[in-house]
Amino acid sequence: MLTLQKRERRQAWGLLAPMLIVMGLLTAWPLLRTIWLSFTDAALIGSGDNIHYVGIENYLYALSDPDFLDALWRTLYFTVLSVALEGVIGVLVALLLNQKFYGRSVLRVLVILPWALPTIVNAMMWRLNFNPDYGSINALLSQLGIIDGYRSWLGSPDSALNAVMLADVWKNYSLVTLLVLAALQSVPDDLYEAARLDGASAFRRFRAITFPAIVGALSVALILRTIDAFKIFDIIYVMTRGGPVDSTKTLSFFVYQESFSYLRAGSGAAYAILMTLLCSILIALYMALLYRQRQRGVASET
Repeated sequence: MLTLQKRERRQAWGLLAPMLIVMGLLTAWPLLRTIWLSFTDAALIGSGDNIHYVGIENYLYALSDPDFLDALWRTLYFTVLSVALEGVIGVLVALLLNQKFYGRSVLRVLVILPWALPTIVNAMMWRLNFNPDYGSINALLSQLGIIDGYRSWLGSPDSALNAVMLADVWKNYSLVTLLVLAALQSVPDDLYEAARLDGASAFRRFRAITFPAIVGALSVALILRTIDAFKIFDIIYVMTRGGPVDSTKTLSFFVYQESFSYLRAGSGAAYAILMTLLCSILIALYMALLYRQRQRGVASET
């Protein structure tokens, strides 16, 4: 029996070996290289003979760099607000699509389209919508009497980041909707019927039946979206290029400029490592949440 287990274990490692080798070449080696560069003053151009070891100087400079700290707070603002809006809208749409009405199947298909749309296409579409001369946002708000003239939403430091956030929320709320809707499908209708017969209000039914059923899926969706929003880059690159006046420069865009625009590979690597550490914290929270939910599931089954 023990020999069979050892053989199966060897076979499992043999099957995993190609994937581990590929991951090592594509992930581990670039990561180690980046860590090494973060302790040097390397430039993106020039010969390797001019690289000098500077220790933790890049990290100390990064932690005291006001531009980096501003990008960090800007990223946190974008992450918290966009994920919160996606969570609220996603749950509301999921509750709507869980009801029985004519055309529900069509709407369930349509709600997937924003999420399935490539990010670049979505960014270009919203950039046109926010165009100060012929954008649909200005036309709609003007006709409704909300604004008295066309505005440059992406050209103003006060509104640019919120405009990008709107485009991101429109694209990604459907992910929350799909996960929450899948969780709602597992709730028996008999529970709601029994609650109605007992005189429970809609809010009480949501608190006692719906929310406990969707909290697991909702937590996973929000944490995944938090990690993704924290790394936001492509939609900002297409819509604003980090402007105006750096008002939409997030951490990812900051690292990109430091490394590829200013050609400072050493300090850019240090910024990237700090960002990776912050993302690792989010991933650790995600794994801890999954483990906690798994333990709760095991406890409820026993």
